[in-house]
Amino acid sequence: MLPESSGWDQLRREREQEQCLRAMPFGAVLVQVGALGRFQLLQTVLLVLPLLLMASHNLLQNFTAAVPPHRCRPAPTNGSRGGGNGTGGTVGSCLRDTGNGSTEGCADGWEYDHSTYVATIVTEWDLVCSYRQLRQMAQSIYMAGVLVGALVLGGLSDRFGRKAMLMWSYLQLAVMGTCTAFAPNYATYCVLRFAGGMALSGFGLSIACLVVEWIPTSHRAVTVAITGFAYTLGQILLAGVAFAVPHWRHLQLTVSLPFFGFLLYSWWLAESARWLVLSGRAEAAVRVLQRVARINGRKEEGEKITVEILRSHMKEELAGLKASYSISDLVRTPVIRRIFCCLSIVWFSTSFSYYGLAMDLQNFGVSIYLIQVIFGAVDFPAKVVVTISLSYIGRRLSLAVALFVAGLAIIANIFVPTDLQTLRTALAVLGKGCLSASFNCVFLYTTELYPTPIRQTGLGFGSTMARVGGIVAPLVKMLDESYPLLPPAVYGVFPVVAAAVAAFLPETLNMPLPDTIQEVESRAKRKPKEDPKEKIPLEPQEKVLQKEP
Repeated sequence: MLPESSGWDQLRREREQEQCLRAMPFGAVLVQVGALGRFQLLQTVLLVLPLLLMASHNLLQNFTAAVPPHRCRPAPTNGSRGGGNGTGGTVGSCLRDTGNGSTEGCADGWEYDHSTYVATIVTEWDLVCSYRQLRQMAQSIYMAGVLVGALVLGGLSDRFGRKAMLMWSYLQLAVMGTCTAFAPNYATYCVLRFAGGMALSGFGLSIACLVVEWIPTSHRAVTVAITGFAYTLGQILLAGVAFAVPHWRHLQLTVSLPFFGFLLYSWWLAESARWLVLSGRAEAAVRVLQRVARINGRKEEGEKITVEILRSHMKEELAGLKASYSISDLVRTPVIRRIFCCLSIVWFSTSFSYYGLAMDLQNFGVSIYLIQVIFGAVDFPAKVVVTISLSYIGRRLSLAVALFVAGLAIIANIFVPTDLQTLRTALAVLGKGCLSASFNCVFLYTTELYPTPIRQTGLGFGSTMARVGGIVAPLVKMLDESYPLLPPAVYGVFPVVAAAVAAFLPETLNMPLPDTIQEVESRAKRKPKEDPKEKIPLEPQEKVLQKEP
């Protein structure tokens, strides 16, 4: 390491200050009103609370569509069906003895063991035997709704604002989720779940952008990790709620009604000031920033902010803006296009394998409530490790390693004998933990790679690819009866491929959020030695900004 007085170290400090002031103009304003004060803490808490129930909706069908032990209902004793003596004994869960040496399907329905599951959509609408694929189809339809929500609401959020779409999504999920609890038939259930999936995707994307656009760069990884922990805690909470509320309709209602409360307090939340400025609403941005300054106890500093000062700080960003942005901007320029392609593969693979494991809890041979708790609990150490890795090693390597280990764990399970249930469960838990860590990585990574005008659109499309993975995962699971080794092999190969693809993404550790497409393109053209931010902690940069008048 060079001595402190060396010419290189002096040059490095000068370049650090120069690039920080030039490339982080909004960051300077954020520091002025309080970079991590009372407002940021309170807003983050209020945004994190709904994430506790996000897992409940995503994984709800593990319980509402659980398949209890069942058998054919015996034929009528009058012998009117099937002839013979009319005893109608059952043969397995999908056939019954007609009494004359032959068998038939369950023409009179099924009898279910209600000792564990009081009522599920399977028992209510007989989604077993020849209708068993409708159970997986319902989950795919729900994930299709999440996909459509990412496409539609993600783009609308960039146009109408993060807060507006957040509130709409809360309302839609509250209404659709509540109506689902009263669905009279399977078709209505699927339609309402589709609409609820759309809303869930919308509020998830809006929360992500509101969090990262109000949090300073040095605390971004920790904050995103906290949101990830909320989702993890939600998985454990789901097991407890499902155990306490065994009827699927009551459970559906329990996880939907709280969103009316989230809608009520969301009026207090602040719109992203960064988005307001870049959307031509600088006056509104000034009001929001002054409100934040008051909450953070920096009222005097906030009153110094004017429209002219704000526009002056963001002159380069505003000059680089065009009238409107669309999905085409994700592939229009070479660097953004490469980021878009790589992230699409990573999002798809992570979600595909994650839901392949998380929606198959009944096949582990232990209590479904216990395995849900284990699957949720493993996320805590996984996300702690990945948060440290994100902050010190970098986003790219952390993501690649997490995906690679997840893929290896899933593939290894193919070669473990079925009687070694503990080892098989341990490998599945390891894979699921690494995939959860990958989700944390890619969520943060995506918000840092895309510039502000297309950040929500890019995050929305990444989420879209994740939902495509969520849709395909249950469909691949349908093949396990004919090709039992195919689903786990596919679930394992995709994360390994995604790990290799992640190596082509640029590193964003300690880099400020880009505000224009041109800024992203310019960063990629710099040589690593010309960009000291990759090696210098961000905290000194913030101290430099605080010293500026």
